Parts: sequence; structure tokens; C-alpha cells
Amino acid sequence: MNDATWTLVTDVVGRVQQSIRMADCPAVVILDGDRRQVLSNYDYIHGEDARTDFETRAAEHARQLHVRRFAFAVPQIIEMLPGGLQAHAFSGRPLRACEQESVVWTAYDADDGVDYGWAPYTRRPGGQPVFDEPTTFDLPVQATERTPGIRLLRLLTGA
Repeated sequence: MNDATWTLVTDVVGRVQQSIRMADCPAVVILDGDRRQVLSNYDYIHGEDARTDFETRAAEHARQLHVRRFAFAVPQIIEMLPGGLQAHAFSGRPLRACEQESVVWTAYDADDGVDYGWAPYTRRPGGQPVFDEPTTFDLPVQATERTPGIRLLRLLTGA
């Protein structure tokens, strides 16, 4: 991943983290092309239709901006499974022992391709989040239809 894309990742993850501090859970995408545009959606975590609509709108904006790269982030629950991780929609329910709250991100650069990662966080007893720095996933990623930003990626690249 190049420095320009990593800058987008840290920016978009920081925006989601700030929203989480304010008890919000939006999906945020930063599109970088002819100019930079930030889009957010608070309904993203509430179902497939909301996810599809937001990512489709983001792809339309991306085409208009002649996007070269983007970074997309959303709060999710990561479940630690033997040999891998599985992401679930964010919810306010108590976490199970095998679960971790996280900001999950997808980054794309026209020259460097796609990267996936996360910024896990824990909560203090009073509920305040304490965030780790964003990192790329160490395990191989198999993107699914529920991977944040995957529809946007596919609409832009035809993949």
C-alpha cells in the first residue's frame, strides 16, 4: 500500500472512531480523485438494502470524481474463529468471549490494488472506547458480499 492510500485509511478510520466516541456508528468512505470527497451513512449497519444503496451512491460519486483510490470504514464485530476471523454487523449487545469490536476498513488504489484491515478497540468500564491503531489483516482475506466497501470496489473495477 502506498503512502497516499495509507493516509486515506488513517483518516477514514479516525472519522469512524470519532463517531463511535459520540455513540454513532456510521460507515464512512473517502473518495480521492479529481478532488477528495467524504461520504457517510448511518443506516449502513441496518441491513443489506442500506449497504447496497450507500455503496452504489458512493460508486456514482467515485466515477464523477475519476477516483484513483478510496478508503471505506465501518464499525463491526469481529468473531475470532479457529484459523480466521468473521465479521458481523455492529450491535449494542454484550460481546461474547470470542468477539472483538473493531473498525473494519477496505482500501483501494488503482495502481496498488486492494487492502483490508481493522482497528480493534476495547471499552473501559464506563463504556468509553479505547482504540488500537489501524493495521492490515495478517490473515488472507476472502471478501464476501458483506465486506465493507466490496460493492463499491466491484462497481469501480468490474471485478
